[in-house]
This record gives sequence, structure tokens and C-alpha cells, in this order.
Amino acid sequence: MTRADELRDLAQKLLAAHPPAATERTDFLKARFDAGLAWVHYPKGLGGLDAPRSLQAVVDAELAAAGAPDNDPRRIGIGLGMAAPTILKYGSEELKQRFLRPLWVGEEVWCQLFSEPGAGSDLAALGTRAVRDGDAWVVNGQKVWTSSAHAARWAILIARTDPELPKHQGITYFVCDMSDPGVEVRPLRQITGEAEFNEVFLTDVRIPDAHRLGEVGEGWKVAQTTLMNERVSIGGMRLPREGGMIGPLAQTWRERPELRTHDLHQRMLTLWVESEVARLAGERLRQQLVAGQPGPEGSGMKLAFARLNQEISGLEVELRGEEGLLYDDWTMRRPDLVDFTGRDAGYRYLRSKGNSIEGGTSEVLLNIVAERVLGLPSEPRNDKDVAWKDLTR
Repeated sequence: MTRADELRDLAQKLLAAHPPAATERTDFLKARFDAGLAWVHYPKGLGGLDAPRSLQAVVDAELAAAGAPDNDPRRIGIGLGMAAPTILKYGSEELKQRFLRPLWVGEEVWCQLFSEPGAGSDLAALGTRAVRDGDAWVVNGQKVWTSSAHAARWAILIARTDPELPKHQGITYFVCDMSDPGVEVRPLRQITGEAEFNEVFLTDVRIPDAHRLGEVGEGWKVAQTTLMNERVSIGGMRLPREGGMIGPLAQTWRERPELRTHDLHQRMLTLWVESEVARLAGERLRQQLVAGQPGPEGSGMKLAFARLNQEISGLEVELRGEEGLLYDDWTMRRPDLVDFTGRDAGYRYLRSKGNSIEGGTSEVLLNIVAERVLGLPSEPRNDKDVAWKDLTR
């Protein structure tokens, strides 16, 4: 299955058998998955057809033109962008069959239990413990900055299984059931007034060993697959020209000529060009993904995404003057997704401050780019060969 016309034919057959106007949304999405048109580059039987990744756009365009529903990717972005590729690479056949279909259809929301109060930028220093108990693991600890934990059914989790080993070596990767009675989710109210993030407390949570991804002690290697895909999904999303944050700014610029000044004009042009360069670089990155797994280039894209969002939203607030100081709603809410372009300038300005933290801090990503892309010497580290239990905390 390598030709675009073959995929178009399959898409038309799907539409004929399940007309979008007459088919319930979830039923259509399930039929699309079963037809191999969810992720065409995934294996047959797992939502794909073993086709080139580049042909996904052919399917998406054909179905969109017919008014077919999508799977609301913003709501289930963690599952699509992080959990799915990790399960595909490291999960057993049973886990792939169990999780990928409801994940893609959107029946089950996922979250990511990685960061901890004492292990954010230095994620490998995490202290959440998983202790083997027969055919299960008992997990205790705390996670933080967990997007969508309040809506999630499942979580990807890394925990320490051997404190006698150096910090990168004693970690194991699991799929955690968020409905377990030992999982407690508490909201973290943000500068926007919302609580899209959460802290999660794990108390004697039991995870079957069958829900382990990768080998015991190799969780850091498995986590790299998740993290690299996360940065690509955040910084390398497909956008049309003037998509993303630059869109509302450009619209205001065109519609409100009385707000313009020479200085703002120069800054507007610079950010418009940089946004377009970042968009085209994202297209190139997605083309590279066709040939294999994402590499450190995704870290560079995520860096650019964070910087541009913050500079663009700052310029938008400045351009609007007194209007830019207004804010639509400080009500405490727990949203299911982040809507940058559907809210006002004040929301974009405040929410973009988190872009340089979530998905890897900009400081950590600069190190990744320096060492893995530019080949610069690594920073001195004196804790790589020290047992985790002996580290100063």
C-alpha cells in the first residue's frame, strides 16, 4: 500500500459504507481505525496499513473534504503524540490491541506522569517508587504539572524500581490506571485562572507487570521515545500559513490600522517571517519522520515554538494597548484542552509563559541541541555513576 490513489480509493469506500452525515461520530472513527486509515504508517490491525507516513495527508484531505469527523486531536494530544508511539514501539501485542484503538478514537484520554516536585528539568532524579509484588508493582510517590490528569483514564508513568543503580538506570516505564483508588488528582490553578495542570498522588497503586513497557530498569530509554515525540507534537504540529499565534496578531494588524506604529511594524514583520520559517521547518521535520523515529531536531522546534509564542503574544498585547490588559474570564475551571486561538489576547499572553516549561524546559532543550545537534561538549556531570540513593536531594 504505497500509492496515493489506492488510499483515496480506500477512503472513498469507507465514506460509502459509513456516510459521515448518517453515522454516529464514534462509530465512524472506529470504522476508520479498522480500515487502517487512522495512522497509515502503523501496522495492519493497529490502525494502519504499513504505508509511508507521508501518505497520511492524502487520507486526511479526502475525509475532510467529505465532512468526516476528526478525533478531536487537541483533547487527546498526549495519547496521540506520546503514549501511542511508545506503546507501538515497546508494548506487548496485547497492550497494542487493548489501548491503541480507544486511544485514537478518543474514548480514553491519556496523561503523562513524569515530572515530580524534585525532578522536573532533572527528570532522571525522580523518586516515585515501584516495588515488585508478585505479578504486580506497588507504586508510591507524587507527580506534578500533569496536563489533563482530571480527565484521563490512563497514564504513562515512569518510576524508580532500583535505587541502588545510578539515576538513569533504575527506572521502569508503566501504563497506570488513573481509576485506581490509590490515585488522587488535585488541581493546580495557573496564572490564567484555570487548572489545566494537576498534581497527582500515588498511594499503593497496583500496576500489573503486563502493563510494563520495555524491560525492567530500561524506563529511561523508553521515556526518550515519549519525550522526543512530545517535542515534535508540541513544536512541529502541522499549520497553515498564519496558523497558530501569529494568526490573531496578523488579523488585528490588518483590521486595526489605527494601532500601528513604525516600531510595531518592524517587530510584526520580523515575527511573521520567523513564524513562517518555523512552520516550514516543521514541514521538513515531518518529512524526516517518514524515514524513522524523531531525533533531537524536535527539541529545536519546540524551543522555537515557545520563544515565538511568548514574543508574538507580548506584541499582540502591546499592539492592543489598553484593550490588551483586559481578560475574559478568571473563573476557576478545569479545561480539557488548551485553546490558544479561541481566547483573547490576555489569555494567550499569560498561557504562553508555560510554553518554555512544559514539554521540557528551554534550558534543557538548549543543552540537547548543543550536544546532540551541534556536537558541542557535554556539561560536566558528577552524578551519572552514583547510585540514586546516594545522591544529595
